Amino acid sequence: MTAERLHKILAQAGVASRRAAEDMIAAGRVAVNGVVVRQPGASADPSRQEITIDGKPLPSPTAKEYWLLNKPAGYVSTVSDPQGRPTVMSLLPPEATGRFYPVGRLDYDSEGLLLLTNDGELAQRLTHPSHQVPKRYLVWVDGRPGPVVLSRLRNGVEIEGGVTAPAKVGIKASGKTTSKLSFMLIEGRKREIRRMCAEVGHRVQRLVRVGIGPLRLGDLPLGQARRLSGGEIAALKEALGLKDACKPSGDGVKKTPQGKAEQARGRKRRQSPRRIREIKGQ
Repeated sequence: MTAERLHKILAQAGVASRRAAEDMIAAGRVAVNGVVVRQPGASADPSRQEITIDGKPLPSPTAKEYWLLNKPAGYVSTVSDPQGRPTVMSLLPPEATGRFYPVGRLDYDSEGLLLLTNDGELAQRLTHPSHQVPKRYLVWVDGRPGPVVLSRLRNGVEIEGGVTAPAKVGIKASGKTTSKLSFMLIEGRKREIRRMCAEVGHRVQRLVRVGIGPLRLGDLPLGQARRLSGGEIAALKEALGLKDACKPSGDGVKKTPQGKAEQARGRKRRQSPRRIREIKGQ
């Protein structure tokens, strides 16, 4: 086995996400052959070298699991909370016994789709801005946003940290005092939608995330979690450009994009003689 980046090895072992693994390395908690490593780009070969965390051997890679949670308001999207607030980890069912980590965050007051997994590679790609994974929300706000306000939300709003990226925003329903909006964002600043709406004069009453990339919240009850299906995992990996991504085919066999192309070429070759006979018979 060739050497790999140390933070990637930790993520693959289910210890933490890549970002969290980088923090662990920087804090001097990781050692290779007894020597503490602090360099963020350090590499190691787990088949030839002993890697320890806080003096304990690196656990063997575990089977990857993916859980979709419908987060209620009043929970923090972290493994633990120094303030003692309830975390989303307490909402996972008893069969979710591995070391899982929330992918990205939902605010304490927000609800909806949250992914938890021990797949560090997938988590890193899903949260990295370069992949621009769209996130979908339903948002209830005070008042009735007019065309000028909607245009500002769509084109970018000046908030602390700069102008927000263009977003897709629409009105789902509107009453005398409250409106229900749909948002689709490709960036994920802290409390971004709430700050955007406050900036244009429409306070957020309720916010629910209903989609991340190809994943949808659907009718999963509030506070409940379920495993992702094989098709959902494949679609998510494909959207993130992971090399082992594949889609279930109609005959139940999973095929990579290259495999589907080869299958199509095979069908074309098999059809050619029949097509020639049809032409001759005309």
